[in-house]
Amino acid sequence: MTDTPDTPNAPYLTAVRESYDTVADAYVARVKTPAELDPLSRATLTAFAELVRATGRGPVADLGCGPGRVTAHLAELGVSAFGVDLSPEMIRHAQEAYPDLRFTVGSMTALKIGNAELGGILAFYSTHHTPPEWLPTVFSEFHRTLAPGGHLMMAGYVGNDERLRPTRAYGGRPVSYESYLLPADRIADLLGRAGLVVTTRVIQEPDEGMKRRIATFLARKPE
Repeated sequence: MTDTPDTPNAPYLTAVRESYDTVADAYVARVKTPAELDPLSRATLTAFAELVRATGRGPVADLGCGPGRVTAHLAELGVSAFGVDLSPEMIRHAQEAYPDLRFTVGSMTALKIGNAELGGILAFYSTHHTPPEWLPTVFSEFHRTLAPGGHLMMAGYVGNDERLRPTRAYGGRPVSYESYLLPADRIADLLGRAGLVVTTRVIQEPDEGMKRRIATFLARKPE
């Protein structure tokens, strides 16, 4: 069967899944905890949790949750949260670390979540492996699963149409995924085309602690 945007079996998903299964142990040992994030990232996560709590419209799906540390942080902030990740090994780590929370294997291209079920979506450094032509599919899934009035927080690296093709990562483990660093304006436009209203955009320029520009978006699904 030919892969189309209607199916979660595109070749890039296989590359991402297999790569993160391979690096999972090293990733867990190296990735920052929420307490180690920069002050602006911590503050934005707190603000996102407050926005979601205020709506009372449903749980938050942490999409691309990895080992579940940010999912657990949202729960500590008073939000009902669960995690979804493409990598079974990442989900295994999350389930072992946080057995009281729900974690499932899944793809952002075809979420096993009903229409308008979510009060919030967090995509925290989890969309940059998505080829640009697939972002409309992913953002449409965000819109479909969010309840009216629901909130999205999306953060990640941005650039000038850069395409990165690393062969090793996280201590030299082999990887086959690619990363796509798009301009922040284009990401905001694609979110808008999917029916999401961008309410806040924060750009963090590279500094001693960050090698690349970071964009954080807060958006909502209209009532």
